[in-house]
Amino acid sequence: MTELDRTASPYSGPTFFGQPRPLATLFGVELWERFSFYGMQGILLLYLIYSTAEGGLGIDETTATGIIGAYGGLVYLSTVAGAWIADRLLGAERTLFFSAVLVMAGHIALAVLPGLAGVGVGLVLVALGSGGIKATATSLVGSLYAEGDERRDAGFSLFYLGINLGALLGPLLTGLLQTTLGFHYGFGLAALGMALGLAQYTVGRRRLPRSAAEVPAPLAGRERLVAAGVALAGVVVIVVLGLTGVLRADRLNAIVVGVTVVAAVGYFVLILASRRITRIERRRVLAFIPLWIASAVFWSLYQQQFTVVTLYSDSRLDRSLFGWEMPVSWVQSINPVFIIVLSGAFAALWTKLGPRQPSTPVKFALGTAIMGVAFLLFLPMVGGGPASAPLLGLVGILFVFTIAELLISPVGLSLSTKLAPEAFRTQMVALFFLSVALGSALSGTLAGYYSAESEVPYFGVLGAVAIIVGAVVALLAPVLRRLMEGVR
Repeated sequence: MTELDRTASPYSGPTFFGQPRPLATLFGVELWERFSFYGMQGILLLYLIYSTAEGGLGIDETTATGIIGAYGGLVYLSTVAGAWIADRLLGAERTLFFSAVLVMAGHIALAVLPGLAGVGVGLVLVALGSGGIKATATSLVGSLYAEGDERRDAGFSLFYLGINLGALLGPLLTGLLQTTLGFHYGFGLAALGMALGLAQYTVGRRRLPRSAAEVPAPLAGRERLVAAGVALAGVVVIVVLGLTGVLRADRLNAIVVGVTVVAAVGYFVLILASRRITRIERRRVLAFIPLWIASAVFWSLYQQQFTVVTLYSDSRLDRSLFGWEMPVSWVQSINPVFIIVLSGAFAALWTKLGPRQPSTPVKFALGTAIMGVAFLLFLPMVGGGPASAPLLGLVGILFVFTIAELLISPVGLSLSTKLAPEAFRTQMVALFFLSVALGSALSGTLAGYYSAESEVPYFGVLGAVAIIVGAVVALLAPVLRRLMEGVR
């Protein structure tokens, strides 16, 4: 095969902004899934901490932020199950479809079931479904590009644009409904959004490549029985732990952190010890380890948009606009605005630079360090009372969040497909999402230490740690590039 054949796209017909046409289908389903996900998450913490008179559940802030962290971690932790089902049972395309159905059912549960019952059932279903969508959608995007196709990072940035269009609109509309009609109407709108995404995907799924329906490593008949037994045993254990009080709300976050660490270590060992990977693939997986750690550090700060930043916006931020106070959830739409504006610029930049663009380890180092700088930027605004922090100040900080995110998130998704051994295509994407799971769960744990009185050490220490981690990755960059064996 010539170099031209190896790097050419398999799609010669109409394109989607210069990318393979099937990207439009995946772009659309992720847009609507993120609309529902972020729309719900934009009002979820407020639902937990607001009093019953305000339509909420009246849970204390430490427990509520722990629930948010545990839920966020479970979303990304469940990518492991989604990836395994895609690689061993259903294939990526069918797994994505059934996962979208679970997400829609979860939002319906939040909308119609009262109290903690609705929260428990709804969040579990949304977490499981979102995990399946995340692992498979990312893997499917990677399957649209031949090895060496320089458009890959640009395509992932465009895919990330669809994610953030949904993330922009979701909190705006659910927050508006929450403030005018109530929380359950906001959750209902999230369910409607996922229903639209499911319908769009049902129509466009036939355009996906044949590999989308393939099961890379199908289970044999006996293995299916073993897998079913393990799944049933897991459900029984969870039910027993819940009934005996072990799975209390204030313990969920620590449990998710522990499970995520064990799962990540186990996955790295499983892949590295597998006889189905080559020497080059093994070296690439080794290079992924320090980048995985940097990703977890980044997400432990970034995901505090849904914990600390929400609490900060509710109590410390001046949200007055020409005599009108905007809903707290609208703050969650600031970052997506910047993503929409800048993702195209980043995609164009990587395309223009081509082989001259910074290597992936350098991008990770910059993203982690810049995230630390964003936390340090909170320091000039500390010390005031309620509604004392300027809105433009937080807007500027979230702009820095966005720069860091664009250097880590779409690049990390792309990297996970480039470094993935052939036998672990979807599961390697799930391994990247485990770093997000750990960071998300840690964001809930860290939020428990936040208060108006502790803002200086809180933002200062976390910002400094992220900068140090970024510096270490930058120093390791030459070694990591050699281990990556030609992958940039």
